[in-house]
Amino acid sequence: MNIPGLQEAAQPFVHNAAVTPTSDDARVTAIVKAVVRTADAWQLSNRDAASLFDVPIATWNRMKAGNFHGRLDQDKMTRASLILGIYKGLRLLFDGPLTYGWVSRQNAGSGFLGRKPLEVMIDGGIPAMMAVRQHIDALRGGL
Repeated sequence: MNIPGLQEAAQPFVHNAAVTPTSDDARVTAIVKAVVRTADAWQLSNRDAASLFDVPIATWNRMKAGNFHGRLDQDKMTRASLILGIYKGLRLLFDGPLTYGWVSRQNAGSGFLGRKPLEVMIDGGIPAMMAVRQHIDALRGGL
């Protein structure tokens, strides 16, 4: 996927301390809880949420139930950081239904080509998630 400015957008996240792997139980629990709450606020299906966080559906179900005990590697920490950043950006940008519905609505904006941001992020992984985060920040005037 080619979204203008993707390489530049990725740079602030590459060396961010927030994406350091962790196995600290309290930190893992807090991060997983925040990601699950975000998926719930966005009304994502379990399948879509698991795909966005790149975990098997069984793992996602354990996360949702509060029964996940494990390590979050750099990939999961990066995804969590991006998901929460997108969530926060949408809350700052919109007031109303788009606050929580934007990720699931078709978008004619640059880089989306009529697709839902959720589809773009699931299909494109972390680079696409970074681009979506940059897009939201740019809409807010933050870049």
